[in-house]
Amino acid sequence: MITYEYEILSFPMDRKNSLIEMQAALNAKGQIGWEVVSISSSEFANIGHTAFLKRETSETADAPGTQ
Repeated sequence: MITYEYEILSFPMDRKNSLIEMQAALNAKGQIGWEVVSISSSEFANIGHTAFLKRETSETADAPGTQ
């Protein structure tokens, strides 16, 4: 069975370069196996974003009764 681990990153949008910094951080995570599965924005424009990431764990276990 494939298993995953998850990470949550928050990005405040309070500076001019915030989106560039967000992109750089997500690209860095992608280089080590993380995948963005969702991004949630604040209900108020330009306040911030939360990114939810996942990646496969190195430990996999077979489900009971499978081969």
